[in-house]
Amino acid sequence: MSLVSALNQPLTRLIVLLESLQSPLLLLFRVWVAEVFFTSGLLKINDWEQTLLLFEYEYSVPLLPFELAAYLATFGELLLPVILVLGIGTRLGAIALSLLNIVAVVAYYATLAKVGQLTPHIFWGAMLLTNIIFGPGFFSLDHWLKTKVGSGN
Repeated sequence: MSLVSALNQPLTRLIVLLESLQSPLLLLFRVWVAEVFFTSGLLKINDWEQTLLLFEYEYSVPLLPFELAAYLATFGELLLPVILVLGIGTRLGAIALSLLNIVAVVAYYATLAKVGQLTPHIFWGAMLLTNIIFGPGFFSLDHWLKTKVGSGN
């Protein structure tokens, strides 16, 4: 065995190990972000009158009437996390949740910045971006469907 081969072997094993962790990490990111947004959606429907007041007076959602913004945000926060966890249409779901995250930051920036809550939004955005770039991984309906369609079954 050559010296290069001997030095390369542990590195190769490390790379194989790290690659085997990609799908569990993608699933963890999907579940983590989904829980955050789904919980937010549940809070919105739990006190709909308060939600409408917040959208009318507190949040500054650009270009949309506050009622429509409230319905769209709540619908997105309840549907898109389910799509994300199941891993069906994962990239599209992650893109949609990213847009929702960006709108939330833009609409509520002043308050989020004051109370130091921009960092979680950046963190969630990074997790969503990871799923957008790499896809959902092995633990997803997307992967299962791809194997079924790809194998001719």
